[in-house]
Amino acid sequence: MIDTVVVTQPGADTGEPSVAGVSWAAVAAGAIVNCALTLVLIAFGIGLGLSVVSPWAGSGVSATTFKIGTGLYLIVIAMLSSSIGGYIAGRLRSRWIGVHTDEVYFRDTAHGFVAWAFAAVLGAILLASPVSGLLGGATSGATQATASRSGPMEGYVDTLLRSDTPAAPNADNSRDSHGEMVRLFTSSFRSGGELKPADRAYAAKVVATRTGMSQADADKRVNDVVTQIKADTDAARKATAQLAFWLTASLLIGAFCSSLAATEGGGLRDGTWGKRTRR
Repeated sequence: MIDTVVVTQPGADTGEPSVAGVSWAAVAAGAIVNCALTLVLIAFGIGLGLSVVSPWAGSGVSATTFKIGTGLYLIVIAMLSSSIGGYIAGRLRSRWIGVHTDEVYFRDTAHGFVAWAFAAVLGAILLASPVSGLLGGATSGATQATASRSGPMEGYVDTLLRSDTPAAPNADNSRDSHGEMVRLFTSSFRSGGELKPADRAYAAKVVATRTGMSQADADKRVNDVVTQIKADTDAARKATAQLAFWLTASLLIGAFCSSLAATEGGGLRDGTWGKRTRR
């Protein structure tokens, strides 16, 4: 009895095509298009945003309207750029011969999703510095990230030590007490805390000495300034949280649009888009 050895060519009898399941060139093209359109729309959005805000009272849009408009515009950017990038990734991919229709549909969807993920990573690398500056500006009030620097506390200390009589008896002592208060407030609020009772009492004494106010009024001024710092910190925290939520929503919507557009591009590439829709 003679055993027969059959030698098969790759892809001949296994039913699997020899073409790779992922067209990386198409994915890279879609991702680059996605990033390029995102940059263009961001530049347009910056110009549009600067044109609707104004430093004059009663002019321009309100802060709430600006925040909501910014969030909606981020979603529009994600929808447009991701849809076009996903369509490019699906339309330029290689054609799969002998693959089931459902598998082709899945691969097109995966092409769009991978193109979106590639664009997101590439965009994060390219926009790392601008995004960091944007978030830093949004939280420049008195957040934990900026509290390590003395700059944001300068204004609060100026308000704290403001006197009804601008002329100070000793300029050197005034500068020393001002710097001491800046360091005290900065170290106290660096980790999201507040003034300790001993530091609060000492700050009130310095305010009373510098301004000539009564001890009760000095205590009230210290409490008002501390309350203002907390209010500004909380407002910055809420603004940063809202921006993070809008970014998350835009990324998720972008992933969906890219995947859906890739299936359309792949269907048009194979001439099966109308058949898929009817089915």
